[in-house]
Amino acid sequence: MKKLLPLFLFITLHTTVKASIRLPNLVGSNMVLQQNTTIKLWGWSDPAEKIFITTSWNDKTDSTVATGNAKWELKIQTPAAGGPYTITLKGNNTIVLTNIMLGEVWVCSGQSNMEMTYNWGLPDIKEELPNAANDNIRFFTIPKTTSSYPQDNCEGKWLLCDSNTLKSFSAVAYFFAKKITNTLHIPVGLISTNWGGTPAEVWMEESVINNDSVLRTAAAKQSVAPKRPNNPGVVYNAMIAPVINYNIAGVLWYQGENNTGTAYTYAQLLTALINDWRKLWNKNLPFYYVQIAPYAYGNKFVSAILREQQTKVLSVPNTGMVVITDLVDNIKDIHPKNKHDVGYRLAAWALAETYHQNGIAYKNPVYKNIEIQNDKAIITLDNVLTGLTVKGKEITELFIAGADKTFYPATAKIKNKQLIVTSKLVKQPVAVRFGFSNKAMPNLFSNEGLPVNPFRTDDWELDRSEEK
Repeated sequence: MKKLLPLFLFITLHTTVKASIRLPNLVGSNMVLQQNTTIKLWGWSDPAEKIFITTSWNDKTDSTVATGNAKWELKIQTPAAGGPYTITLKGNNTIVLTNIMLGEVWVCSGQSNMEMTYNWGLPDIKEELPNAANDNIRFFTIPKTTSSYPQDNCEGKWLLCDSNTLKSFSAVAYFFAKKITNTLHIPVGLISTNWGGTPAEVWMEESVINNDSVLRTAAAKQSVAPKRPNNPGVVYNAMIAPVINYNIAGVLWYQGENNTGTAYTYAQLLTALINDWRKLWNKNLPFYYVQIAPYAYGNKFVSAILREQQTKVLSVPNTGMVVITDLVDNIKDIHPKNKHDVGYRLAAWALAETYHQNGIAYKNPVYKNIEIQNDKAIITLDNVLTGLTVKGKEITELFIAGADKTFYPATAKIKNKQLIVTSKLVKQPVAVRFGFSNKAMPNLFSNEGLPVNPFRTDDWELDRSEEK
């Protein structure tokens, strides 16, 4: 009698099981792809499987072959902004991606002030909801996740902006996109990857911290908290690494509050993060960031130092900083509600520097130098287009000191791009400070309405005691 093979073995021997093409979640219907550049599509399939990819914007079919590790990728040229388009992928199976737009893609990252949504009780988003539907703005939100090793995929999917999706998306990022798309009339894709309470160390490759003794020492001082990660690299691995293959226009960053404990190293830390991301994307990404807001910290100068450090990062090419000392409604709330103006000020940087639009006031006046003339300290400011203005009778949060290092309230006269600073109590001035404290909200602005960046002219050691 002929012996029969077991059924499962018969199927195994006589059936070729073919794996399907699979895509990362970031590559999907409704996505925005970066315009006028080379983008990468990637995914997984059978080893050595040939995959044909057709893009509807040019009706061209390209192909690639998966590696022995069952991975594939293909670089494709994109034209100018437009859509909607489709992308068809054919191998052992067929995938059709629909409603794809070509435009500008921005990664929006940081901690809670970037994360804040309508659900945090933001009145300016509530006002947007009735008219929020906009097919030219697309959202992709990466959920809070950590990993010990870099990941090549993340959860999430592309969503069109409407009254429902906007409620759970970054308000700062949305207002940025609204200004960009209304000005340039192009689609904008936003990748929101943020986590409240996180220090900057967790957002870059672990090796960047471990290979730098200053950053390694500062990272070791990060306190352990039950609701946030603090180990270098663990958020990068899960929430940035999966995005590296996706071509983007630039980065928006709002973070710093959780690095006030090691504020003196923040310029070095943020510069390291910028350089790391630019290396990973292999692109000199525009990096526009928000200076942390006035807040009643305990230590007298902890956030003033961090703002000073953030200002130093402006020396890194292709960066820009938004000052928000005038956008705080409550200095005891570390989460200011006004995200509308924050997003628009970030957009102004992008429109002027990245998209080369003319006639935009976007740079805050910043300290340039000090000159002493008898009993006067003459402060020269940069980025003053047409002049300076005071919202009130006299400039507030302005102080002057002599060689004894004791600061007294000062008065100032405005002369073009200069402040002539004096005090009857200081006959021979040495140093000037403006808005240099944790909760200062000074009233000096450019004529275009941008607040003058807080500064100090000295480098004296600061009082580390608790504020009374």
